[in-house]
Amino acid sequence: MKKTMWLLLDDRKGSVGQAQGVALAVGDRMNIIEKNLTYNVWAKLPNWLRGKTLLGLDKIRSDSLDSDFPDIVVSISRRTVPVARFIRKTSGNRTKIVQLMYPDGGVGLKEMDLIVVPQHDSLKKQQISNALTILGAPTKIFSSVLSEAKDKWSEIFSNLPRPYTAIIIGGAIKGRPWPLENAVALAERIKQLHNQCGGSLFITTSRRTGEEAQNIIMEKLKGIPAYTYIWGEKKENPLLGFYACADRIIATADSVSMCSEACGTGSPVLLFQSKNWLTKKHLRFAESLISSGLAVDVTDADALDFQPKAVLNEAARIADKIIEIANKD
Repeated sequence: MKKTMWLLLDDRKGSVGQAQGVALAVGDRMNIIEKNLTYNVWAKLPNWLRGKTLLGLDKIRSDSLDSDFPDIVVSISRRTVPVARFIRKTSGNRTKIVQLMYPDGGVGLKEMDLIVVPQHDSLKKQQISNALTILGAPTKIFSSVLSEAKDKWSEIFSNLPRPYTAIIIGGAIKGRPWPLENAVALAERIKQLHNQCGGSLFITTSRRTGEEAQNIIMEKLKGIPAYTYIWGEKKENPLLGFYACADRIIATADSVSMCSEACGTGSPVLLFQSKNWLTKKHLRFAESLISSGLAVDVTDADALDFQPKAVLNEAARIADKIIEIANKD
């Protein structure tokens, strides 16, 4: 009989995407049920106060957590930890907890069977006995997903000359605006590379890019054949199509999830880091991708010749560990 896994999903889209990536990797090896959670004002309380209760949860607007408790519950954020602990306690400690990312303040640490810790986080967190250290973040980028996207988007892009270079642009980080000089530097480097290899650009921006930076980039790249998706446009987001069809990807290094997705495609990934912008954590992450042979800095003289040593798929590693834990007596 298959074991059951619940995913505790809330309003943190990035964390939800990571959990769903892990679920894709688990596949039909377990029965997977998504439990969508909605919070009330008490969710702002620290976890040591919320404890092993549903305090902070809007029970009316959230999915039921009353019975048939799972073998595994996957907690994805700070606010889902008390819910996961409640499920474990109410199940008679039968349900095992998998926590994606270190629990806030270490609350509930001893009750967790697996804690997934990014390599670029602090060393102290990586030394926990029940931790699985990963490079980057789990994503929903799998060969089956890319194949389906390629079937859908390749014809749409077919009128553009190859090679295709996808430009995945983030921007400001919390507390750190994206300097406009970086937008200029990125656009100029893209032009230099295009002059060497030709082809077309797939360009997408984000909410964090900012209108002024976005305009600078688009103006400097004017005249180069391109398919664009500018933040806020009322059309279908082609990002999966970009990932599936691109011959190489240039990504700004401000998003762990975005860069992990890019490195999960198998295409060469060129990272834009620049200056006066990235946090120490982001810089550690970018360096870990480069030192592992998964990416290269976009300013590298041989950037166009770069080929990745492997495809990043940490969701598969996490999924295998979950299966192992679920099958333990």
